[in-house]
Amino acid sequence: MRGRKFIYRRVIFYIVVILLAIFALLPFFWMLSTSLKETKALTTIPIQWLPEKPSFDPYLKLFEVFPFGRAIFNSLFISIIGTFISVLSASMAAFVFGKIEFRGREVLFGFFLATMMIPGNLLMIPNYLILRSLNLLDSYTGVLLPSFFNAFGTFLLRQNIKSLPDSYLEAAFMDGASRIKVFFKIILPLIKPALTTVTVLTFMGNWNSYLWPLIVLTSKEKMTLTVGLSLLNGQHMSDYNMLMAGAIISIIPMIIVYAFSQKYIEVGFNVGGLK
Repeated sequence: MRGRKFIYRRVIFYIVVILLAIFALLPFFWMLSTSLKETKALTTIPIQWLPEKPSFDPYLKLFEVFPFGRAIFNSLFISIIGTFISVLSASMAAFVFGKIEFRGREVLFGFFLATMMIPGNLLMIPNYLILRSLNLLDSYTGVLLPSFFNAFGTFLLRQNIKSLPDSYLEAAFMDGASRIKVFFKIILPLIKPALTTVTVLTFMGNWNSYLWPLIVLTSKEKMTLTVGLSLLNGQHMSDYNMLMAGAIISIIPMIIVYAFSQKYIEVGFNVGGLK
């Protein structure tokens, strides 16, 4: 009897998981199907879940009506550079707060974490005014400047660094290694899972960022992919296949990044104490 109950529970569990997976993947399947449809097939009744005549014209038209290739390059450039700056600064701050003793360290770190309670939207106006006074509007530098501050990344990395034995650092210092060498040669390799987690989350945040690039960047050739898709939505409201084609292209980098780093993300969260 116990064996049958266990089997029934497992079967029910897998059925529920499969149904949830189908509901989660259904919007993505609909996006892909719509992006491959011809314009006249978008409004047909009954709905065509599978296009009768798949066409890549929406993807080709996407690059004709809008500088989509340039928008993809802009998003990749801002996401990669912004992620590098953010992760590097967060890891350095985490090393200081985690392993370097100084008076008032915990109090200062508490104030540092308190900034996470401030909504990011409230900071956009003062940040915009600062960039205007520095003549950094409509520039990649203006978009990347807030990347130097990453409170959540610092917190997550600090939890990992604090869990490392001090004997590693003491041995390195006795051999004459500097703090910079210890940071790059010992700390970073040992926190690779958490570092990968912060990198992926930061990259996704930069890639999906919409409001800040919309405020800072005004030139069409500097607009990111998310801003370009919003403009495309206003200019081509009836071309849903083209809009879905743009959405499909926009999620490809995130899928690739997450697929190659998935095994590190779970380990990074567990070691950091977030389960």
